Amino acid sequence: MMQKRILIMFAAMGLGAVVSVFGQSTSAAAGSGSEKTIEQLYLTNTAVQVLREEAMSNDRDSQLLAISQIRNMIDNGKMPGNPAVTADLLSDLAFDGTIRPVIEDNIIINDFPEVRREACTLLGRVGGEDSMAILLRVVATDPEPMVLSEAVYSLGEIGLNPNNEVSQAIADAVLRQDAVKPDNNFAFASLLAFEKLAKKNNGLKDPNAFRAILRISNGSYIPTVRHKAIQVLDELKNYG
Repeated sequence: MMQKRILIMFAAMGLGAVVSVFGQSTSAAAGSGSEKTIEQLYLTNTAVQVLREEAMSNDRDSQLLAISQIRNMIDNGKMPGNPAVTADLLSDLAFDGTIRPVIEDNIIINDFPEVRREACTLLGRVGGEDSMAILLRVVATDPEPMVLSEAVYSLGEIGLNPNNEVSQAIADAVLRQDAVKPDNNFAFASLLAFEKLAKKNNGLKDPNAFRAILRISNGSYIPTVRHKAIQVLDELKNYG
């Protein structure tokens, strides 16, 4: 996962410290000329039905099982049904406990940050506009830095930045997090995301992104993170 990758990067520096997705939907019954809805696809594919039940469960182990199965299917190019089903399944897992809380006795019983983090990882692998939209919503709503770290990194992996929407969202999240409690992993992940977005879009045109990177370079972060921010700022000057 990305967070482990970042920690490994830090250690190396001496700190010690879901397929092409969301394509065209499949046709409905032969000769109908219409497209199946996600609900219809759930009803016609037993494997997807089981995955959905696991994903919608309020049980952590069942959700992690769903994550594992979806990852294996993506690895092997065998995700069943319409690719939109993959997005729907992963959105359920990415929003569980936040946008989709289940409350009993005034306690959220389905708040599993590690599940949301893994879902964000798979969304980054899946790519496309639908994955981007889900991840943007995660970045805007999830309170956990470890989830946010994976979400912004995945947005960088996808590389889309229409109308600066992605760079703006990441910058806003950086500034919010910095004001509350600076987090080294999240800041580093955001810098990697800005760097990837710049490479895939011939630079960044968003002043808020520059502001966020500068905030990290001058903020209460470990030296490796601040130095990375300075490096990214220098790299951005090279784009036309």
